[in-house]
Amino acid sequence: MEEVKKIEGELFQSVLEFDGLEMVLLKEKAVWIDSLKILLIADLHLGKAAHFRKSGIPIPEPIHDQDWKRLSKLHSDLIPRHTYFLGDLFHSDWNEAWTDLKEWLELFPKTQFHLVKGNHDILPQAIYANSILTLHPKPIQVGPLLLSHEPVEHVLSDHLNICGHIHPGIRIKGKARQSVRVPCFHQSGNTLILPSFGNFTGLALINVKSQDRIWAIAGEKVIPVLSGTSIG
Repeated sequence: MEEVKKIEGELFQSVLEFDGLEMVLLKEKAVWIDSLKILLIADLHLGKAAHFRKSGIPIPEPIHDQDWKRLSKLHSDLIPRHTYFLGDLFHSDWNEAWTDLKEWLELFPKTQFHLVKGNHDILPQAIYANSILTLHPKPIQVGPLLLSHEPVEHVLSDHLNICGHIHPGIRIKGKARQSVRVPCFHQSGNTLILPSFGNFTGLALINVKSQDRIWAIAGEKVIPVLSGTSIG
C-alpha cells in the first residue's frame, strides 16, 4: 500500500504498510511509524569528520551541520517515544564529537534512544553506559519488525527486516544522457534498507531486481520509482 500522507503540515510521499503498520518514508532519510511513535534512522556516522582530522585529513566539522539540523527538527516536530539508530551512529574511535552527541541526546527527554550496534560502533562499553542510549548488541524485534544494522540473512515471512549499512542509492537516467545519483529506500523481499542519514557517507548504487521496490529521495519528495523508469 502506498499513498500520500501529511504529517505536521508537510507532504511526505510513500507510505509502506506491513502487517497493519503504516511506515512513512521521510524525505529526511528516516522512517516514521506514527501508531507506535517510533523513528528509525540508519548510518549517521557522526564524528567522521573529526576522525579524518585525527588522521591528518582536513575535513571541517561543519560538514555534519545539516545532519544535526535534520535530526533536531525531526525530534522537535514528531516527538518520538522511541528512536532507534540502526547502527553506525558514531563513526569510529572516540573524539570530541561524542560529547556533542551525548549532550544532544539529553535535549529530548521524552524520547528513549536506542542503538542497534553496527560495525562502526566500536566505542568501549563504558562510554555507551555513560550516555542515555539503550544499547542493543544484536538485532531487536519490535512487533513484526526486525531491526538490525546489516541485512539479516533469513527473515521469517511474517517479519520485515529494517536495516541500514548499505547506503543505497540509484542513478536515474533522463533524456539527452542526463543522469543523477540520489539516495533511496530499497525493499527486496522482506528487507527494507534505509538510506544513510549522514551526508558525509557516500552512496552505493544498488543492483535492482525485478521484484524490488525503490523510493528515491529527490529534494523535498520521496518518489516511488516505477518499473519503467530508467535507472542504473
